[in-house]
Amino acid sequence: MPSTPSATSVAPLRIGPITVDAPVVLAPMAGITNTAFRRLCREYGAGLYVSEMITSRALVERNETTMRLITHHESETPRSIQLYGVDPATVEAAVRILVEEDRADHIDMNFGCPVPKVTRKGGGAALPWKLGLFREIVTRAVAAAGRVPVTVKMRKGIDDDHLTYLEAGRIAEDAGVAAVALHARTAAQFYSGEADWEAIARLKDHVTSIPVLGNGDIWAAEDATRMMFETGCDGVVVGRGCLGRPWLFGELARAFEVDAGPTVDATLGFVARAFRRHAELLVEFFDDEGRGCRDIRKHVAWYFKGYPVGGDLRARLATVSSIAEIDALLAEMDLDAPYPGSAAEGQRGRAGSPKRPALPDRWLESQEIDGVDSCALADAELDHSGG
Repeated sequence: MPSTPSATSVAPLRIGPITVDAPVVLAPMAGITNTAFRRLCREYGAGLYVSEMITSRALVERNETTMRLITHHESETPRSIQLYGVDPATVEAAVRILVEEDRADHIDMNFGCPVPKVTRKGGGAALPWKLGLFREIVTRAVAAAGRVPVTVKMRKGIDDDHLTYLEAGRIAEDAGVAAVALHARTAAQFYSGEADWEAIARLKDHVTSIPVLGNGDIWAAEDATRMMFETGCDGVVVGRGCLGRPWLFGELARAFEVDAGPTVDATLGFVARAFRRHAELLVEFFDDEGRGCRDIRKHVAWYFKGYPVGGDLRARLATVSSIAEIDALLAEMDLDAPYPGSAAEGQRGRAGSPKRPALPDRWLESQEIDGVDSCALADAELDHSGG
């Protein structure tokens, strides 16, 4: 049986003018990958850390929430922002804002979101089915970005009968993107089942002049090295695997023999300190202790998965409203408790179940845009969600 690759066989990841020593990218996750979480991941490891998804229309209209989300801490470099949009002109305008106002060093385009509120309007993972529209959006974004590299993140397609990733990958390459990333699932799979790593290998064979990144089922550093070995991809994109485990980026860096942050001992005390630091950074990000502590509540189950933290204590952590309250609750734990092994490993976050993707009416009848599709897309661009 062949062994997994040695770290010395893995080259740094180059995205346009940006060199990333550890070929690792933090996947955008709504409500998760804000400045606080990105800063925390950087403290433990190396890589490229992407913002949560930003709506192009909301950026063009300078929605207050959006403007907060695209603001990076001074310690963050390179600054990476993911854009979502379905109208070429609006996406182009959003890119120009980011570039002309010097707000980003890297722009990622979202064509992989499987969430129904996005796909039912023709966005996210639904959009590459309309190949002409996909080509126009990517081409105009790259042109508007100029010196700032643009990348594309996508899925295999809408479902197994409507795969788009090979054609979309070639279109993106021809349009001048700096890299393409594939989450090796369809929109219909959502996050269920196993990622199809063979699809990453096929895309790597198909797209030859720019880096191809693989995404899906990376729960540990060993998964990342195995994916690169089995698929030949140039780097990995990590999403749910780092929930409650920001130090995974340190483990990934060490797997690729790149200098990283503190060595991970993963005792309960180590985890508690990370949780507390995360809360502290959230308070700083929101500039509001109550709001920051409310946000950390959703991370409790992820951080303490498998550890001897009782239900009552977990419940109280999930209702905290101050840093002092967090400190008091952490003091109740057996901080010397060792790493629990397999109980703390494996899948994190909700996988969901396969489902028929929500799409605009008659979306699959043609790969060209018609009048009905145009109305759906216009409605999608009216989204002022700010993220």
